[in-house]
Amino acid sequence: MRFLVDTQLPAALGRWLRERGHRAEHVLEIGLAQSKDTLIWRYAQNHGAAIITKDEDYAEWVRRARPGPQVVWLRIGNSSKRVLLVWLEPLLPRLVQELEQGSRLIEVR
Repeated sequence: MRFLVDTQLPAALGRWLRERGHRAEHVLEIGLAQSKDTLIWRYAQNHGAAIITKDEDYAEWVRRARPGPQVVWLRIGNSSKRVLLVWLEPLLPRLVQELEQGSRLIEVR
């Protein structure tokens, strides 16, 4: 699975996903950290990446049937990198499965 990690999530999440066998980039790594959401959306779409984000805007775009990438919307409050990764670890296999089955929006609470 290919992921594009959005700005408000740590770059460590991209490394963590790569360690688990996925292709993952953080927007910082590709020069999009200060970019508008539309540019990040387009990049993900053009590269076949699912956006992993805490930004509700992307979820809303999917809900409104805007053509584009898949979105994993993480609904976790402010947390340390460690807490985020521990929280996400048991959820990752299900997320990947849902993405592979074609889900456009996965809301993770």
